[in-house]
Amino acid sequence: MRCGKMAAPPPPLPAGAAGSWGGVRRRCQRLLYWVPVVFISSILCWSYYAYVTQLCLLTMTNIGEKVVCLVAYHIFFMLFVWSYWKTIFTLPMNPSKEFHLSYSDKECLEKEPRGESQQEVLRRAAKDLPIYTRTMSGAIRYCDRCHLVKPDRCHHCSVCDKCILKMDHHCPWVNNCVGFSNYKFFLLFLAYSLLYCLFIAATDLQYFIKFWTNDLPDTQAKFHIMFLFFAAAMFSVSLSSLFGYHCWLVSKNKSTLEVFRAPIFRHRTDKNGFSLGFSKNLRQVFGDEKKYWLLPVFSSLGDGCSFPTCLVHQDPEQASTPGGLNSTSKSEHHLFPAKPLRDSQSHLLSDTPSWSETSAKSEKDKVGMSNPALTMENET
Repeated sequence: MRCGKMAAPPPPLPAGAAGSWGGVRRRCQRLLYWVPVVFISSILCWSYYAYVTQLCLLTMTNIGEKVVCLVAYHIFFMLFVWSYWKTIFTLPMNPSKEFHLSYSDKECLEKEPRGESQQEVLRRAAKDLPIYTRTMSGAIRYCDRCHLVKPDRCHHCSVCDKCILKMDHHCPWVNNCVGFSNYKFFLLFLAYSLLYCLFIAATDLQYFIKFWTNDLPDTQAKFHIMFLFFAAAMFSVSLSSLFGYHCWLVSKNKSTLEVFRAPIFRHRTDKNGFSLGFSKNLRQVFGDEKKYWLLPVFSSLGDGCSFPTCLVHQDPEQASTPGGLNSTSKSEHHLFPAKPLRDSQSHLLSDTPSWSETSAKSEKDKVGMSNPALTMENET
């Protein structure tokens, strides 16, 4: 029997063609990510037409009821759309340049084998940074995709392909990462969407009952009224549980990621390490000025890179406090030598001393250099 010739493999694609195909695929993926947002926006547009036109203008007969419902509806609608827009289009905040490795450090990290030499590079890069959380093995949280030392509560998002400050989760319904820059907007979006649905369900209920008792005129409005009530009631149930969950997170000063994996500090794991009490936890998200709490404008405290903690036990190899006191007798939340909290945040902890520029420089050679736990671990 004569063996047949093996088919020659297809010629490889030119580099330019492979790159263009990858670009097309990424653009298609980005378009697909907008599908949930388009779906929610379509439902919102239909609900506006069904409620304003079909229910209020064509079905309601009482003028006073029409005016009250239309005014209240447009207030909820405007707040809902405003907070939803801000959640979608507020760019997530990324770590500042202080957390990025310098060009020379990146070169050293790539050249040196994994071991003490790499640990030395990371010690030098992280010794002046306000980072107190570690990986499960006790290593510094380092991102090898962004080439930076991760700030506390920062995580790398695989969808956005970047590190996000105080990342809570990536939400497909807003096609955005929910983190430090837009968490308040996301919470208000949940609150106003819940109120929007509850208001529609409450004001539509009597006409929904009339639909089943055949008291409504036989027009297309009756079907809009029926589906409007079903949609509002269904979304109210799901939104109430989600909103309640995030209210609990705010009260405990946790993120969704921190619920699944408690933050690991230098000395131990502490699931409530960032909790300062209900009032201070609330103000970290909503700010000090109560007039902005219910508006989708940014008012959260801090810079997203450093956070006060309630911890009272500290790494024994951590440098002493500026006043020369034993650091284990003070809480860890005043140790921010590289980038102090701004005034609006630091007053949350006004009962503790703060670092000054001079004390930060004097402690520069002490912090982190003798800690064997400062090792690198890729964590994306």
